[in-house]
Amino acid sequence: MKVVRFFYQNAIGWGKYDAKTDCIHTSMAESSQLHTFSDVIVYLQQAEESGYEEALPASAVSLLAPVLPTKNILCIGKNYSEHILEFDGSDRDIARVKEKPIFFSKALSSITGPDSPIVRHEGVTHAIDYEAELAVVIGKRGIQIPKERALEYVFGYTILNDVTARDLQKDHQQWLLGKSLDTHCPIGPWIVTTEELKDPQTLAIQSMINGELRQNSNTRHMMHDVASLLETLSRGMTLEPGDVIATGTPKGVGMGFDPPKFLRHGDRVEIVIEGIGTLKNVVD
Repeated sequence: MKVVRFFYQNAIGWGKYDAKTDCIHTSMAESSQLHTFSDVIVYLQQAEESGYEEALPASAVSLLAPVLPTKNILCIGKNYSEHILEFDGSDRDIARVKEKPIFFSKALSSITGPDSPIVRHEGVTHAIDYEAELAVVIGKRGIQIPKERALEYVFGYTILNDVTARDLQKDHQQWLLGKSLDTHCPIGPWIVTTEELKDPQTLAIQSMINGELRQNSNTRHMMHDVASLLETLSRGMTLEPGDVIATGTPKGVGMGFDPPKFLRHGDRVEIVIEGIGTLKNVVD
């Protein structure tokens, strides 16, 4: 199932996208009253059993980020070895990250949806970069989750662009500000649930800027797979339905080029992940 969150006739609703008919199946009156992601999950389960009331043409709605996290976006840094090397890292750096994953967060205020503009924030930063990432959406509350059961807690997967102000990231040492400017966390276009996408470690992942292929890898190259990350994160921290974990980006980001290829006004950013689709945004 492809779960979407959307804006239609002055209300926000939830539903299921049907690619064959290019329609969104929903019960608008009910779905517009949902307040938590747990409510969304229950609504979808009931609608699958009893049926949806409406089928809206996709062209009639505006898709929004399909998430309702309870905490900051949880992110994993340097989870692909070649990405470490493109930042002048070493084999020693790779070995260190393999031993212990790097975690940081993006503020919820940075979230934006598919087809929404990425704001450059001129005067604040001059080094906006893109990062294609597989994002995990939690579906069941859990703490101390063992690796062998970790995927049972996943509702589905989506695409996330970890847009980064490289100069702020460097200047402030801690990454939060450089990762959290408004509109610098595009997510979407939908969540693909686990019954449709069973294995998150076999997915091709790419980014393209104005049609130019920049990143081209596969999630099998993660140093810490999804199950391991959930096990580590949940040691002492409860994961809640709707929480989003961004799993790191492969090589090919703008900072990795000589000279760097940072995002500019009018750039079209497309991130494609196999089994999910394409997240598209334009730089404003």
